[in-house]
Order: sequence, then structure tokens, then C-alpha cells
Amino acid sequence: MKVRKIPLRSCVVTKERLPKQELLRIVRTPQKDVVADLSGKLNGRGAYIKKDLEVLEKAKKSKILEKRLECNISEDVYDEIKRICEK
Repeated sequence: MKVRKIPLRSCVVTKERLPKQELLRIVRTPQKDVVADLSGKLNGRGAYIKKDLEVLEKAKKSKILEKRLECNISEDVYDEIKRICEK
């Protein structure tokens, strides 16, 4: 039986390489909206962060997501990401 390759992605905050299931993809859509992509298939520029509240706080303070997505991120988006990370 063939062993399946597990896709790894890098967290933009911690630089850790983790399986996609442990990360949350944040996407800037072509319409310039920033959303959390739970399916991992939305079109647009994406960045992965670890599903951890401490990592989210670091991202918010350093504005790393804003730099990676090349746009401003509203507080509502950070609240949505926090709600998803708490699950």
C-alpha cells in the first residue's frame, strides 16, 4: 500500500512547517476582502497561521498578516480568527 504524502505549510508567525490541518489559511480575495478560509480552496493571496491564540496575538501585534496579504485587516477579521482558533 502506498503511503500518502502529508502536505506541509509554513506558519507566517512562527515559521514552523506543519500539516495543513493544524494551520488556518487567511485569504485576501480578488475583491480585497480578508477572510478565514476553512476549506483551503478560496481564490486569492493566502497566508497560514497556527491555530493558537498566542500566535494570533503575535500576528496582530507585529502586523505580519497585513504585510503578507498586502492590505489592512479589520478587528472583525481578527475576532473571527480568534473564534475559529478557540474551537
